[in-house]
Amino acid sequence: MRTCVKTFKALADETRLRIVMLLANGELCVCDLMAVLSLPQSTVSRHLSYLRNTGWVTDRRQGMWMHYRLDEGNTALHQALLTVLKKELPVRGQACDDATALAAYLATKKKGSSC
Repeated sequence: MRTCVKTFKALADETRLRIVMLLANGELCVCDLMAVLSLPQSTVSRHLSYLRNTGWVTDRRQGMWMHYRLDEGNTALHQALLTVLKKELPVRGQACDDATALAAYLATKKKGSSC
């Protein structure tokens, strides 16, 4: 039961839910998430740490930046919830706005940047 509670608590925060939805599109650097969410690095990193500790994301270091992606193979509960989230949230206001902002940001992101 504890694992189930932790799983739902991880998604109970709006910022963490927004991060999960952005990562549903693929791996992103912390700087990408900062730009789209308009949040400081410390806030984004704190939420990513929570998601990592609850099994929602995995990370890898590239230079000075951390890159995150969803850990879709974690548990059957994660897989089921992720399926529902991917189906329901993209048509909702904030998730739709975030997806649009991410696409615009990635289109203008300079190639060869450190992030």
